[in-house]
Amino acid sequence: MPMPIPNSGRDGGPQPPAAVSAVGLRKAYGDKTVLDGIDLRIPAGSVFALLGPNGAGKTTTVQILSTLIAADGGRAQVAGHDLTDSPDGVRSAIGVTGQFSALDDLLTAEENLLLVADLLRLGRREGRFRARELLQRFDIADVADKRAATFSGGMRRRLDLAMTLVGEPQVIFLDEPTTGLDPRSRRTMWDTVRSLVAGGTTVFLTTQYLEEADQLADRIAVLDGGRIVAEGTAGELKARIPGSHVRLRFARPGEYERAAEAFPDAARDDEDLALRVAGDGGLDALRVLLDRLDTAGVRAADFSVHTPDLDDVFLTLTGGATRTGTSSPLHVKETLR
Repeated sequence: MPMPIPNSGRDGGPQPPAAVSAVGLRKAYGDKTVLDGIDLRIPAGSVFALLGPNGAGKTTTVQILSTLIAADGGRAQVAGHDLTDSPDGVRSAIGVTGQFSALDDLLTAEENLLLVADLLRLGRREGRFRARELLQRFDIADVADKRAATFSGGMRRRLDLAMTLVGEPQVIFLDEPTTGLDPRSRRTMWDTVRSLVAGGTTVFLTTQYLEEADQLADRIAVLDGGRIVAEGTAGELKARIPGSHVRLRFARPGEYERAAEAFPDAARDDEDLALRVAGDGGLDALRVLLDRLDTAGVRAADFSVHTPDLDDVFLTLTGGATRTGTSSPLHVKETLR
C-alpha cells in the first residue's frame, strides 16, 4: 500500500489535510515529456488555479488527478484517496467539467441530470430531488423540458456544471470551464464557483483567462514545459515580477528637482513633474521612500503604487520550455509563502 503524502509545513509542524496533494507527478508520451515531476498541495475549501500556455500539461494534470489516465511516476491523493491504491474512492469524491460540455443534445436539461443520477445509482426519488434542486440553483428550471441542443453556450456550461454536482463531490476539476463564453456568462460561472467554495467544495481550475485566476483563485501555480515554475497568491506572483514602482507627482518644479536629487535612479517625467521609483510597493519600501522625501524636505502632491498584473507574470514565466523543449533560466520553482 502506498505511504501517505506527508502533511507537514515548512517548520515541520502539521498542516490541515489537503484536498489534493501530489509529489513528483510525471507523464510522457514517447520521447515527449508532458509532466516533469510536479508537486501540489491544495487545501480543502479553496480555489486553486493552474495557469500555463497550450501544451504546458494542464489538461494532463487534471486527467491524472481524476483517474482518466495513469501517471508514469510520482504519488497523488485526492480527498484522502490514493490514486493508485483507491481509484474508485477518488472517483466517488470528485466531479469533472472538461473544456467542452458533456451534454446529450437529444435529452432535455432535466433528463441530462437524471441520466447522471441513474449512473450514480442515486435512486429515483433522490435523483429527481437533486435534478430539481440543481435546475433551480443554476437558473435553468424554466428550460428544464427543453433539449440541450437549443441552449446557448452559457446555458450549456451551467447545465454541464450542474451535472458535475449531482453526486455532491468534495473536489471539482474545472478544465478551462469558461472557454468561449461571453463576459456575462463568464461572470455568472465565477459566481457559481464562489458559491461552491463557500459551501466547502474544493475547486481545481485550469484556465488561460488570467483575470479568471485573479478573481477566483486562493493560490495559483504557473505550469510551463511540464514543470511548475512559480506558485503563490496572485499578489505574491505579481510582486516577484520586475516592473513594480511608485509614481511620485509634485506640484512645483523646485520640489520635483529636489526629489530627483534624492532619487537619482528614478525615471523622470518632466512634463508631469513625476518620478518613477522602482520598488516592490510594500509597506517597508514605502516607509523608506517617504523618509527620504522628508529628509530632502519635499512633499509629493500624490503618489501611486504600480505592480505587474498576471499578464506580466504569465509572459515572464512561460514560453521558453514550451517553444524550445529546453528549460530556460526562469524555470526554477519559486514557492511563495
